[in-house]
Amino acid sequence: MSETETDDRPERRSPVLLVLSSVVAVVVIGGALAAPLVARVAGYEREPLDLSAVQTWEIDDTRHTDGDVDYPQTPPAGGPHAPIWLDCGVYDVPVRDENAVHDLEHGTVWITHDPELSERDLEELAEQLPDNGIMSPREDLPSPVVVTVWGAQLALDGVRDERLGLFLEEYGDGHTAPEFGVTCNGGTPDPTGAVPEPGVGA
Repeated sequence: MSETETDDRPERRSPVLLVLSSVVAVVVIGGALAAPLVARVAGYEREPLDLSAVQTWEIDDTRHTDGDVDYPQTPPAGGPHAPIWLDCGVYDVPVRDENAVHDLEHGTVWITHDPELSERDLEELAEQLPDNGIMSPREDLPSPVVVTVWGAQLALDGVRDERLGLFLEEYGDGHTAPEFGVTCNGGTPDPTGAVPEPGVGA
């Protein structure tokens, strides 16, 4: 063949190169397909947090009563209540509903929890309690932790449910309460609602 002629025969590729190319292609494609699944299993891909599970009610009855009230929510989210509210803070025994509802009227956040939570869980939960807040155990909850303000409530999966922070950001200022801006300070420290001294209450 002369110097001016060209070789039109197709270039022959090495079988080894063809095999390697195929293997690399399979690995790349397989990795791309598996990545979302691996991320989901590893917890890197999370569902977006939102407050769509919050239950809300229009509650206009703010009467004072010395009797027991049959509330439609568990825990109650508002309604008739005792003349005396509970003092802010963490309670290690259940509190009387009628007194806690008076706190809700003041814009207080009420965090209730399963009594069987560990000490570590209770400490973590208490750290998230707002200054204008009360926290107490309760037997009949629909979930391990429930956070309530007047007219709004969210059942949480546990202490580390990140929706608690979202709820506090949205409702923690007490704007849903009839007496917005009033504190839970100055209430009775007795979880049964007993008045410790004359002149306490509203």
